[in-house]
Amino acid sequence: MNEQKKSGFAALIGRPNVGKSTLMNQIIGQKVAITSHRPQTTRNRIQTVYTSEEGQIVFLDTPGIHRAKNRLGEYMVEVAQRTLKEVDVILWLVEPVTFIGAGERHIAEQLSRIRLPVILVINKVDTIKKEEVLCIMDAYRKLLDLDQIVPVSALKGTNKDTLIRLIFQYLPYGPMFYDEDTVTDQPMRQIVAELIREKALKLLDEEIPHGIAVSIDLMKQRQKGSLWDIQATIICERDSHKGIIIGKGGAMLKKIGSAARFEIERQLEAKVNLKLWVKVKKDWRDSDFLLKNFGYDKKEV
Repeated sequence: MNEQKKSGFAALIGRPNVGKSTLMNQIIGQKVAITSHRPQTTRNRIQTVYTSEEGQIVFLDTPGIHRAKNRLGEYMVEVAQRTLKEVDVILWLVEPVTFIGAGERHIAEQLSRIRLPVILVINKVDTIKKEEVLCIMDAYRKLLDLDQIVPVSALKGTNKDTLIRLIFQYLPYGPMFYDEDTVTDQPMRQIVAELIREKALKLLDEEIPHGIAVSIDLMKQRQKGSLWDIQATIICERDSHKGIIIGKGGAMLKKIGSAARFEIERQLEAKVNLKLWVKVKKDWRDSDFLLKNFGYDKKEV
């Protein structure tokens, strides 16, 4: 019976902030990718696994495809482009608007060179009228030869099952890549670092989040197993940013810490003793050495 199951890879692509991580979390049924209304939230390729009676879909949530402005941007674009060469089907997420801007045209141009099935996923359809969806579908059909178009709401789960069914259509038959209880290949240290970064993104001023990274200095489970000690450093680019992240009397750092601790405890299903520090590393986004240090290594792309 096993050979009747399908198993393969689906890449989620789209401009930054279009809802790729939200969609992936919705499909998997738990949080594995951090979400934020800020662009450049996803920096690494996150691999998550959906397993059902029909088989297994391994989702690769890529950083948004955009024109890079620094070394970190170049790394993110390279990750996204490399991913497209390793999958069976591409899900292209777009905003629910008829105007197709330069960013989307840039992606369409990239996709036109790849001989892979492309499913256009129009996200956030809960925010528009039903008749507007048809106009959006029409606009994109004129732009690119698409295999399927699915309107969804990643936030509410609308049409999630339809999308999953369509993805399976394009996957080959074969053995599963992961055990059926696997939901992500990300190491827990990376998930913890990303959860801290997510809370910082949500709580800090507009200009700071782009310039922050999080490194885990210590992650250790105590002998009884019911408590984890985690120490992490938030890296920023300027001294003025450090002051804002710490806040008056350490208030902002405490806020970030308690919001992150709540999420981390849910992930680890245990109590967490979390300590946060803040360090300045000027222009780290343009330093190959520091990028590698914070987990953005081009050699691993």
